Amino acid sequence: MAKRFIPRDISWLSFNGRVLQEAADETVPLPLRIKFLGIFSNNLDEFFRVRVAGLKRAIDLKDKSANQSFYEDPQLILEELNIRVIKQQKKFDNTWNRIQKDMAKQNVFIKTSEELSPEQQQFVSEYYQDDVESNVIPLILDDVRPMPYIRDKSLYLGIAMGKSEWQYETKFALIEIPTSQNGRFVQLPAPKDEKHIILLEDVIKFNLPLIFSYFGFDVFHAHVFKVTKDAEFDIDNDINTTLVEKISKGVKNRRKGKPTRFIFDQDMDPKLVEFLIKKLNLSKKDSIIPGQKIHNFKHFMDFPNVFKSYHQPQERTSFPHPYFQNYERVTDTVLKKDVLLSFPYHEFRPIIDLLREAAMDPDVKTIQITAYRLASNSKVANALINAARNGKEVTVMLELRARFDEENNLDWKEKLELEGIKVLTGIPNKKVHAKLCVIKKRTGAKTIQYGFVSTGNINEKTAKLYGDYCLLTSNRDVIADINKVFNYLRRPKSDPAEMIKNCKSLLICPIDMRRELLHFIDLEIAEAKAGRKAAIIVKVNSLSDKDMIKKLYDAATAGVKIDLIIRGIYCATNQKTFKSPMNAISIVDEYLEHARVMYFYNAGKELMYISSADWMTRNLDHRIEAAVKITSKKIKEDLKEMLYIQLTDNVKARILNNSLSNHYVENKKEPCRSQIEIYNYLKRKITDH
Repeated sequence: MAKRFIPRDISWLSFNGRVLQEAADETVPLPLRIKFLGIFSNNLDEFFRVRVAGLKRAIDLKDKSANQSFYEDPQLILEELNIRVIKQQKKFDNTWNRIQKDMAKQNVFIKTSEELSPEQQQFVSEYYQDDVESNVIPLILDDVRPMPYIRDKSLYLGIAMGKSEWQYETKFALIEIPTSQNGRFVQLPAPKDEKHIILLEDVIKFNLPLIFSYFGFDVFHAHVFKVTKDAEFDIDNDINTTLVEKISKGVKNRRKGKPTRFIFDQDMDPKLVEFLIKKLNLSKKDSIIPGQKIHNFKHFMDFPNVFKSYHQPQERTSFPHPYFQNYERVTDTVLKKDVLLSFPYHEFRPIIDLLREAAMDPDVKTIQITAYRLASNSKVANALINAARNGKEVTVMLELRARFDEENNLDWKEKLELEGIKVLTGIPNKKVHAKLCVIKKRTGAKTIQYGFVSTGNINEKTAKLYGDYCLLTSNRDVIADINKVFNYLRRPKSDPAEMIKNCKSLLICPIDMRRELLHFIDLEIAEAKAGRKAAIIVKVNSLSDKDMIKKLYDAATAGVKIDLIIRGIYCATNQKTFKSPMNAISIVDEYLEHARVMYFYNAGKELMYISSADWMTRNLDHRIEAAVKITSKKIKEDLKEMLYIQLTDNVKARILNNSLSNHYVENKKEPCRSQIEIYNYLKRKITDH
């Protein structure tokens, strides 16, 4: 009998396995395969920092209610995770070995400290002394001294050293690799038509005799290791402490997080491994993983562009939306009709232009916008600053608790407030994850309002990599609902159900989105039971909420046709009671599928929403999220067509089955790679316009 639910963390590892499949796929261009290894590694780091840490906390608490949220005993899940992680690590190592062979065919070589030519040795010595030495702090390790602080995201060189004629025990030391100051990759002088790269840790390895010359050591065994720590922090409830102070304190307290994983070069001196495990207070229950020579593969997302044969295909470049290709003001277009931007196919520029136009328009009085993750040198923020300098009243809801962006957002808060912008910093116990904007202008006695609702962050950098939708609109019902949300955000201690009620176009978490979605599914169930057509299509990043899954089970049992496009976590299973199995797929390709779309046949009066919310308990009950109803017939048809293209994918789509096998969708139909086909579909709109 099939399990009722797949534990969320097991399902997530299956998703990361799909990322690893991309790295192993020889039809993927070599630079992208290397990048996917980096993404896989970075994903896994965050997984151990947050989810594995959470499992360990649950085990320590022995709290039954907490354990239920994991769908299975946390100890059993942790044991299963460790088995799967080690299997994936072996596949990762094999994939990296194959990639290196393919790199060699293109005359690209990664050199170790032992493989350098005399000319390269000279280069590495000079490079170390000129650029690296000032950033290297060697630390001697022994039983007497306390263990130095080990940073969570850093890479370390563990060194066992001695003298060849010395009979005494080996001395240990460690060096933090200064990748943030020097980068990870150094290009070496090389023969013509070849590219030689050395990693920063090997630059340091080569110079160990210089670094430790004071001691006179002549035998060095140096290998890399990394530690992943619990990255969650508790926000204390001291009423005298502001949220900003709490976030700042929490970020600092991450330093004290318990290690959740220790990965090291399998050739490291065994006594040094034993010493580190002891000093880090690790036990057999922890993830202690011997691996190959290279760790912190996240840096490989930025591997140097040294490959001759790779050119970005035309289908991977953004283009203007047909409504904006004649340089008409974005504002003028949005005031006439709804526009759906589909990133990264469409350019992000109209969002920036909309805000810049508002900044310069003498009739614009106020701009209100939510921000979750801003780009490092954000054009969005700069446009808002320009608006404030031009006398507009600008309000930014800046979510300080956006995980791993807390420090960045604290910096933005300070910058924005210095410019006179009102910065709202959130709701007690709820993250603000909705992506909303409303701009208000006064022309004579007339008030005009317009803005947007997006499925993803208002971030020009990620908009080039993430598949998202943004609805630009001046629809009165939508704007009225957005204003209700901002009225509540301005008064976070008020009752949200009272402040955000009777919305006509938005579904809002945690007010009514769950209730309404369950209602829409019930309507489909009633239609199916009456023998009429009933259909649901859901596209989200994650589907893990038990109540939503149970309701989908009820629908499948009643005979509702259910298609699901779930990029990541998928906790549902097909049951024998279903009249027809739920068709669930995951698409992992060059762009990160991030948009959330919900479609209900609704007795022929098709309902369609785009949303910032996944179908997870945290989104539906513990965040401020927004889904907007699509009323434009044309936009609805476009969204449906893009959903159908994705459901037809037989190149990058994997079947989400009960066994988590990650099998690709295979059939005898024409090959359909949905990201390329969506590009073609949207590009044709320009010529048709």
